[in-house]
Amino acid sequence: MKKKIDLVILAGGKGSRLKGLTRNTPKPLLKINKISFLQYLINYYSKYDFEKIYILAGYKGSKIKRQFHNKIFNLIPIECFIEKKKMDTAGALYILKNKINNNFVLINGDSFFDYDIKNIIKSSLNSKIGQMLLIKNFSYKSNSKLSKLGINNQSEVFFKKNHFLMNSGVYFFKKKFLNLIKNEPRSLETDILPKLISNRKISGVYASGYFIDIGTKKNLDIAKKEFKNRFLKPAIFLDRDGVINKDTGHVHKISQLIYRKNIFKALNKLNNFYIFVVTNQAGIAKGYYNEKDFIRFQKKIKEDFIKKKIYFNDVKYCPHHPEGRIKKYKIKCKCRKPENGMFLEIMKNWPINIKKSLMIGDKPSDLYAVKKLNIPFQFVEDDIDSQLDKFKS
Repeated sequence: MKKKIDLVILAGGKGSRLKGLTRNTPKPLLKINKISFLQYLINYYSKYDFEKIYILAGYKGSKIKRQFHNKIFNLIPIECFIEKKKMDTAGALYILKNKINNNFVLINGDSFFDYDIKNIIKSSLNSKIGQMLLIKNFSYKSNSKLSKLGINNQSEVFFKKNHFLMNSGVYFFKKKFLNLIKNEPRSLETDILPKLISNRKISGVYASGYFIDIGTKKNLDIAKKEFKNRFLKPAIFLDRDGVINKDTGHVHKISQLIYRKNIFKALNKLNNFYIFVVTNQAGIAKGYYNEKDFIRFQKKIKEDFIKKKIYFNDVKYCPHHPEGRIKKYKIKCKCRKPENGMFLEIMKNWPINIKKSLMIGDKPSDLYAVKKLNIPFQFVEDDIDSQLDKFKS
């Protein structure tokens, strides 16, 4: 059984260097090309199989909570907490001491680093208390917090004046790390990590990759330019039963899971596409299985594809049916295909090049759902690998 890991996002900062831009909006909710920075972070990290996402909010935190609390993104539930007083980056973690049960990845809610987080998790197994991700400091000379760092042969982090690595704000911590956190305002960067580094209790790993911190107006403007090129991509929308796996009728047990031929091979080639699963699940409304059964089954699919280095960017499902037996699901909704509600929800949160995208389904309802949105459609073929090769060419 794999070890469960959570994601924690520090989203409490006021963003004082951004001045008027954060007068009414918390820094993580600042829009970059119509999508909030925090949504970009959740989009990026939810492709992994985290058990849960915790958002620790502070300044104008009610706006963050309203948008993300008790929501589910890509099968991962989100819980948001708002600090009652300013607790800084370490003190904010105190609220998790009796709530979090797993080891966790911790990230800052105002910076983005394009790095395969599985690597830091895998390499942290033998660390004493956790691991921090270090990057070269070429563009952040004014950042004096943990900016002159090095790593020795034992992966231990150390301070040295002439070293050029800096803290990226991405960490993996064992749950026992929270024993160091007190119910008082404290800084992770100045009060906690320097002591761990000096005592050789935290390891480090160097990584290269795209990094941006939106803490200044200059960097926010840079992000607005660079994110358009980095994140605007076409998408492949997939129905599930009959496209990804064989449809034997209300499939919901792992023992029923049979993948269609060449599905892994086909999706493994979609390096420059988002991959979304959009599926009707009327079996929930009809009482054949419940939402927990669906989530368990879909997580198994997600895990199987991650093992093949294939990542679903989001999974949307409709549990409703107007003729359902379960009362709360017996409704005529706007998400059940042929309606397009699930697609609209995805398009709201992702920068998608619709003209170059494709929906693959196996029923007329899949076609009708995307017709109004001008998303190109194809019925699934026997060899989906060849089908996608033709589409990309």
